[in-house]
Amino acid sequence: MAHHANEDARGKPGNYTMMQYFEWYCPSGGVHWKKYADDAEHLADIGITACWLPPPTKGSSPEGTGYDIYDLWDLGEFDQKGGKPTKWGSKEDLLNAIKKAKDNGIISYIDAVLNHKAGADDKEEFLATMVAQDNRNKEVGEMHNIEAWTKFTFPGRGEEYSKLKWNYNHFTGVDYDAKTETKAIFKIQGDGKTWAKDVDDENGSYDYLMFSDIDHNHPEVEQDLFKWGDWILRETGAYGFRFDAVKHISQSFIGDFVKHVRSSEGGKAKAFCVGEFWHDSVDALVEYVEGLGTQFSCFDSCLQDNFHSAGEQRENYDLRQIFDNTLVQRRPIDAVTLVDNHDTQVGQSLQRWVSSAFKPLAYALILLRVDGYPCVFYGDLYGTAGDNPQQPVSQLEDIIRARKLFAYGELNDYWDHPNCVAWLRKGDEEHDGCVVVICNGKEDGSKKISVGKEHAGEKWTDVMGWHQGEVTIDDEGWAEFFSPPESISIWTKVDARGREEFKKD
Repeated sequence: MAHHANEDARGKPGNYTMMQYFEWYCPSGGVHWKKYADDAEHLADIGITACWLPPPTKGSSPEGTGYDIYDLWDLGEFDQKGGKPTKWGSKEDLLNAIKKAKDNGIISYIDAVLNHKAGADDKEEFLATMVAQDNRNKEVGEMHNIEAWTKFTFPGRGEEYSKLKWNYNHFTGVDYDAKTETKAIFKIQGDGKTWAKDVDDENGSYDYLMFSDIDHNHPEVEQDLFKWGDWILRETGAYGFRFDAVKHISQSFIGDFVKHVRSSEGGKAKAFCVGEFWHDSVDALVEYVEGLGTQFSCFDSCLQDNFHSAGEQRENYDLRQIFDNTLVQRRPIDAVTLVDNHDTQVGQSLQRWVSSAFKPLAYALILLRVDGYPCVFYGDLYGTAGDNPQQPVSQLEDIIRARKLFAYGELNDYWDHPNCVAWLRKGDEEHDGCVVVICNGKEDGSKKISVGKEHAGEKWTDVMGWHQGEVTIDDEGWAEFFSPPESISIWTKVDARGREEFKKD
């Protein structure tokens, strides 16, 4: 399955763990790719096997994150929009960082922003019709000429890599008429031009999101974007994509783009592809991944919502329901599980920050079980900046490391109490397995667990060091394992393989 195209770059099998390698408030100034390169060895050591990088493509200003995308073909190479490098660094630094990561067994995914363009080089006049904000299919007033920023000539790049110059025919909508200085959503008129039908139906049609909205139905657009998909994987050595804002982009276009990249000469047959289809309905997520005609993953926004609820409700939340109505429960192969990201973090558009007390439980639930492809957030490993900075998750490195070393083999659940659940990973030939206990109550949690007669007499302790003391497995292979209140513990035998990688408990 494309999902595990990862055979990590050194070809050794293991648990795959993705990291979102940025947060919204990372510093500007072109230092980020250098940080990624410098961090690669450490990330590999704790067990990260893939990193989703921020958009490496030129934004509309030197501070632009790349979600305000100006030029797909400029990876910090051309003097455009105020300088050569992007907020994240130069193209040279990007290529070097991806290579350094690969040398350490970490593959990189590109954040593809294909929904819109920003920072046009010039205005154009054309026919358009204003539409209602809450129903984009409802026209407000007559069709008339407007003047909008839709002309992209890329003077700094010229015709290097791509000859396409964009104009209003390549877009479906804009949000500003410079002629009358009116802020509103305008639908561009043209032969057979319409909002995409196969997008989310919020606001009538959720095709329009922001800036100049790309018309994926235009043959020149499709050709240029397909060509870019092949080129960027080849040019950078990246292994796949995270697609921004897919609920605003024609579903058939995304499906065709993925099929194209996986089938093209010099493309990557196993390119991993994950979309940001942020929705609270698991049925909508399932329908989306099933409708693409090719394997495709989505971030499990429903599980993230459950984590947020559990954090808010504390001991009133029944942990046995944590996977109810989630993508990982319905389609484990296609679910990328996460706890938080750059949109849910404090101060951002989809703010739904999981409480710090619940974070270790949430990470244990995505990292130490069988299902889903877990994604660790940069802001949880290193903390976030901005006006309201958040602390890193306590000992998150140890939870990731426990996944690398112990979370293997058959899973046996002890899922029998609303405030305390546990599971056993039996291990395999290469790994010794573990017992995980999580507790959201106000008192210690405990579970009697059968680890197997072959373990009789062994002494087990918590690798996190959060529960002191050891337990001895009895002759029948049973023992009682503990977790502190609102916390987790990860138990292994004291001489489990890899145990020495943990700081001395």
